[in-house]
Amino acid sequence: MEKLSTTRAAFEEVADGVHLANLATGERAGMVYWRIESGATLPSHTHANEQIGYVIDGELTAIVEGEEHELAPGDAYMFRSGERHGAENRSDADALGIGVLAPPREEPDWRQTPARSRAGDD
Repeated sequence: MEKLSTTRAAFEEVADGVHLANLATGERAGMVYWRIESGATLPSHTHANEQIGYVIDGELTAIVEGEEHELAPGDAYMFRSGERHGAENRSDADALGIGVLAPPREEPDWRQTPARSRAGDD
């Protein structure tokens, strides 16, 4: 067994105000811990992985295929493979959650390009 803790998570800023930490990666799934600061936006994107997740704290507006969905603590969500999605934190507090991707990302895209480049701050 491998024990992992969000208290020791090493966050990386993947876009302005959007932070991800890789918690665990197995053969069939990977888990990330995320934090989206107040006022920050996770840009719309797609990936081949299915993604399920859970909002621990804060509120988010998920934008899925152009449709808005409000998420609050205790809400779970799922994005299908190839489904375009992003999120905005329009609240006054940070939002925290967990996401599970299957299959796991071998090399998460946020590690391939520095956050400033992705955010258009070159």
